[in-house]
Amino acid sequence: MSTSSTTHPENAQAVAEGEKIPITLHIGFLAMIIGMFMSILDVQIVASSIRQIQAGVSASGDEIAWVQTGYLIAEVVGIPLSGFLNRVFGLRRLFMMSAAAFTVSSVLCAMSWDLDSLIFFRCVQGFVGAAMVPSTMAAAFTLFPGGRSMTQQVMIGMVATLAPSIGPTLGGWVTEHMSWHWLFLLNVIPGIAAVVLVWMYVPRQKGEAHLLRRVDIIGLAAMALMLGSFEWVVEEGPAEGWTQSSMIIRWMFYCTVATVIFFYRSTRSAYPIVDLSVFKDRNFASGAIVGAVIGFVLYGSVYALPLFLGQVQGYSALQIGQIMSVSGVAMFIGGPIGGALTRRFDPRLVLGSGLILVTVGVMGNAHMTHESSFNELFWPQAIRGIGLILTMVPTTNLALGTLPPPRVANASGLFTVCRNLGGAVGIAFLNTLMLHYNSLHKQELSAGMSMARPEVQAWLSQASSRLQAAGVPDPDASAMMQLGQRVQMEALVMTYNNLFMAMAMASAAAFLVVFILQKPNPAAGPVAAH
Repeated sequence: MSTSSTTHPENAQAVAEGEKIPITLHIGFLAMIIGMFMSILDVQIVASSIRQIQAGVSASGDEIAWVQTGYLIAEVVGIPLSGFLNRVFGLRRLFMMSAAAFTVSSVLCAMSWDLDSLIFFRCVQGFVGAAMVPSTMAAAFTLFPGGRSMTQQVMIGMVATLAPSIGPTLGGWVTEHMSWHWLFLLNVIPGIAAVVLVWMYVPRQKGEAHLLRRVDIIGLAAMALMLGSFEWVVEEGPAEGWTQSSMIIRWMFYCTVATVIFFYRSTRSAYPIVDLSVFKDRNFASGAIVGAVIGFVLYGSVYALPLFLGQVQGYSALQIGQIMSVSGVAMFIGGPIGGALTRRFDPRLVLGSGLILVTVGVMGNAHMTHESSFNELFWPQAIRGIGLILTMVPTTNLALGTLPPPRVANASGLFTVCRNLGGAVGIAFLNTLMLHYNSLHKQELSAGMSMARPEVQAWLSQASSRLQAAGVPDPDASAMMQLGQRVQMEALVMTYNNLFMAMAMASAAAFLVVFILQKPNPAAGPVAAH
C-alpha cells in the first residue's frame, strides 16, 4: 500500500478481507512497535538508574523522585487523550507527532543543566510520548482485517511485558559503561527510524480538525487534575502515611472534585474528551479489570524483586538485571506460543491458563529466603514470564477485538490507562504493605529473641566466640549487633514474601473474571464489523 493512499480506519478497511497484506504495511507497523517499545522501556531504564542520575544533577532523594513521578503523571494524563487526538489528526499523523516529540524531548532530557530542567523535560517527554502505546494498539485492529491481526497483537503483548523485564538489565549496563545521559540518547535513532518508516509505509487517514474547535476544555482540565493528582497521591501516599498527611488529604479532595466534574462532563458533553460509554461493553470492562491486575503483577514484580535482590542480597544493578532477564526471555519465547494458542483455542481458555501460570510463578517468589539466588529464582521467573505473555495477548483480543473501528482508538487509550493505573496503584499498595509487614515482623521476631531462651544464649555465645577469635573488640556487643541485623534481615525477607503472596492473590482473583467474558466472534472483528 503506497503512502499516497487515503484510507480512514473508521470508514474503510486498510486491507480488504481477501487481499494479501503488503509487506510495507508490516514494516510500518513494526516501526510503531519500535516506538511503543521505546516509550515503555524508557520508564524502566530510568527507574533502575535513578541513583546515578541523582548524583549527576546533585539532587536529594525526595527531589530526584520527581524525575520519575513527573513523567508518570504527564503520561497518564496524555494516554486517554489519544482517542480524541486520533480522530483529530488521524492514526498515522498522531503517531509521527508523538514519536518525533518524544525523541526531541529525550535529547533535551540528556542536555538538562540542572534538576528543574530535567524534571520539566521529563514531564514533556511523558506527555508527548503517551500516544504511542494506544496508537499502536489501535493500529493492530484498524489497519488489519478481523482475524488477521493476531501477529500484531502478539508483538504488542511481547513489548508490553518484555520491556519492563529487560529495563533493569539495560539500565544497569548503560550506567555502568556509559553516563546517565545515554539513558535518554538511546531513544534518538529508534525514534527517527520510527517516524520515517511510519511516514513511508503506514497509510494516511483523514483527520477531523474541526473537533479542536469543540474540545471540552473543562472536561480536559478536570481529567488532567483527576489523573495527575491520583497518580501523585498513590506515589507519595505510602511514604507520607496516607491520611496522616494534610497534603495527601488535600490532594485526595482535589482528585475527588475533579473526578465528579470529569464524569459529569463526559456523560453530558456532546463531544466528550474521553468517551466512557465503551465501559458498557462487558468484554471491554472485564478486559480492563484483568489488564489492571496484569499491570499490578507485571510492574509490582519488576519493582519488588530488584528491591529484594538489592537490599537482602546486595546485588549490583547488572546482577539484578541478569536475574530479571529470565522472565524477559520466557516472554520472548512464549509470545508466538500465546498467539498460536489464541488463534486455535477459545481465548478465554488461554487467558485462564496464563493467569494460573502467573499465580504459580508469583507464589514461587513468596517462599524466598536470605539465600535465594539465581537457581532458586529461575523457575518462578520463567513461569511468571510465560504466564504474563499468555494473559496479555488474549486480554487485548477479548477487550478490543470485537469493538467497531470508531471505538478502538478511544478504547485502546482507556485500556492502557487501566493497565498503567493498575501498576501505579499496585506499587503504592505494595509500599504500604511493606511498611506494615516489616514493622510487624520485626516486632514478632524481636519478641522471640528473649535472652532467657537457651537458643538465643547459644547463638550469642557462638557468635561472641567467633568474633573474639577474629580479634574484634567487645565481641559480646558485636554479637548482639549481629543478632539485631539478623532479625532485620529475616523481617525483610518475610515482608517481601508477603508482597508476592498479595500479587498471587490478585492474579488468582482475576481468574474469576474469565467466567464473565464473552467468546469473541472471529468473523466480527473490529475491521469486519462494518
